Amino acid sequence: MGQPVIYLNEQMKTGQVETIRQSAPDYIVIDATRESPQVIEDDIEIMLGWDKNLGQRLLNSETSHLKWVQSISAGVDTYDLDRFSEKDILLSNASGIHSISITEHVLGVLLAEFRGIRTSINNQANKEWTRETISYKQLSMQKMLIVGTGHIGQQLASFAKGLGIQTYGVNTSGHVTNGFIECYSHTNMSRIVNEMDIVVNILPLTEDTYQMYNERMFLAMKRGTVFVNVGRGPSVNTNDLIHALNTEQLRFTALDVFEEEPLPSDSPLWDMDNVLITPHISGLTPEFKTKLLKIFSQNLTQFLKDGTLAKNEITLHQGY
Repeated sequence: MGQPVIYLNEQMKTGQVETIRQSAPDYIVIDATRESPQVIEDDIEIMLGWDKNLGQRLLNSETSHLKWVQSISAGVDTYDLDRFSEKDILLSNASGIHSISITEHVLGVLLAEFRGIRTSINNQANKEWTRETISYKQLSMQKMLIVGTGHIGQQLASFAKGLGIQTYGVNTSGHVTNGFIECYSHTNMSRIVNEMDIVVNILPLTEDTYQMYNERMFLAMKRGTVFVNVGRGPSVNTNDLIHALNTEQLRFTALDVFEEEPLPSDSPLWDMDNVLITPHISGLTPEFKTKLLKIFSQNLTQFLKDGTLAKNEITLHQGY
């Protein structure tokens, strides 16, 4: 093996790249977004960001020295986690970076619906001054079930509390988490979901969460529930969701993620009055690279010290 390589597949500022070089003087740092990498692939030990084609070659190589990949997203469902486990490759995500942005997005779409802002925007486009078409409810004192009580869920619960929303949580075991009145396990979710006015999905995509929002789950909800998905699109059975909206089992849904992205132009969701569609933007975050570098730098320091990671390590068999 030649000199080990840190391969940057995410474009960073020149100063940020230099910071990485100074932190790891024994490594060659390749900025693949700016230069044509002249490197032996098997020498790549660390990757920031994931090059799907290169990554697959490294996973299939018997001589690869890849030891750690830092994902730029919170979700890692697009990675071959079984292969990572077989080859004993560490994987960390960007969890925590998107907390404020996704929290503001969720509260924004809820306020737009509850305060009649969505209808007002449509009326403005038609130069219509009318109150008769605007329905409104008070967001304060609504019961919100946040499905996923990690960084984002806790941030949302904190901000929602400031608006007077009653926040409940769902996580794997039902363990108590700060900011929530009460938490429930995944297995008990269908029993308590009918007590909630709003359900927000923030879960990663795993075998357990795939298609978990299906006809059975929607029917378990209180009639007229508001559903928001900022987690993963395949967690929702789209046909069952459309049926729940058409039958008014769901009053309104705000969707930022979809089973198929971009959302096909012939999807019925586009034309439904009780649907708000955003193009997977809830996690867009100012100063994203700076925040990502902070996580990467902490992990790099720890990795160079003893081969472990300081934060956001993925438990590969769980998928998060």
